[in-house]
Amino acid sequence: MRPVAGPFPYKLIATDLDGTLLRSDGSVSRRTREALAAATAAGAAHLVVTGRAVPWTRHVLDDLGYRGLAVCGQGAQVYDAGEHRLLTSVTLDRQLAAVALAKIETEVGPLLLAASRDGLDGEVLVGPGYAAGRLPATPFTDVADLWSTPLNKIYIQHPDLTDDELADVARRTAGGFVSVTMAGEGIVELLPLGLSKATGLSLAARRLGLKAADAIAFGDMPNDIPMFAWASRGVAMANAHEELKAVADEVTASNDEDGIAVLLEKLAG
Repeated sequence: MRPVAGPFPYKLIATDLDGTLLRSDGSVSRRTREALAAATAAGAAHLVVTGRAVPWTRHVLDDLGYRGLAVCGQGAQVYDAGEHRLLTSVTLDRQLAAVALAKIETEVGPLLLAASRDGLDGEVLVGPGYAAGRLPATPFTDVADLWSTPLNKIYIQHPDLTDDELADVARRTAGGFVSVTMAGEGIVELLPLGLSKATGLSLAARRLGLKAADAIAFGDMPNDIPMFAWASRGVAMANAHEELKAVADEVTASNDEDGIAVLLEKLAG
């Protein structure tokens, strides 16, 4: 492990997962693990802040030996990884979400849908045609299934529009009912109004007795913009979306080039 020259300059290190802490193959490199371990040994707290809900995050945290708090579900959930329990969970108003979907579809036509159910073991439901990627999901065919239990978020895709175009339309037509964010390729989300990663991060930080001035944040997508606005320093990965790079304090190497470790090692002296 690289030795730390002195106290780490930030008390809180907030890292996104996909495209940031995780490499493209879903792993966390040895170099990054060692850089985070050195920073935490020097007094910093590491907080994972991810758009993934807890069921899609738990196995990554367990593999890391992560025992602290994590912010999941785009800020909706504060999760105690050591005790495997939810401390807070914010759910989507399903009536407002249905209105939001109707307004978007009036503008662009039928959407491809998925939804994240609330809870430690909440399933992700995936409708016909929705490209779900490699994470586990449960298919549905009846849209009524979306509304049968509490949800953290709804995912939307469109057969023709790009992610940026779809997010722009969703904000313009339904932004008064839900918050809209883009968390990755093919991942446009409808969230409880006013919710963002910054919401959950500020809650988790307060539980640790820390504040925004103590924090450095790493991310790669537009859903990390509120987290950058909250933290004292925002660092975009080289592979980040241009919208995030535009508001970042600096850009580090890519997730596949250990960008988090590169900067942490430099800060550690």
